[in-house]
Amino acid sequence: MATLTTEKPRTATFVQIAVGAQTVALFFQAVTAGMLLASSHGELLHGIGARVMYGASMLYVLAAVLAWRPGGGSPRPILYASGFLVLASAQVVLGIARVASVHVPLGVLMFALSLLALSRAPSARRS
Repeated sequence: MATLTTEKPRTATFVQIAVGAQTVALFFQAVTAGMLLASSHGELLHGIGARVMYGASMLYVLAAVLAWRPGGGSPRPILYASGFLVLASAQVVLGIARVASVHVPLGVLMFALSLLALSRAPSARRS
């Protein structure tokens, strides 16, 4: 007896890539934040990393929308991605204003939330 299988759409991998890029960018931000204390190049690298992290957050929103739209699945990942973009916006504002007492803990929270989102991102291999 033959069984028919249907291949799932590969859009879930785009979400994984977007969340992975965001997580790596946030880790880079943590490293360059430490470099701010030790090197004159730390501020430049942290500024570049901030732009990359913000772009990765926007990519995450795009990936969540594209993963939701074709299959008609739950729009909940879009809510998570949009919330993360709001946190990233607050992080940029706090960084520019040099409010380190809120900027640093929010960065740690964002990294933890990004790791959680990465662990929960839908996988094309999961059934």
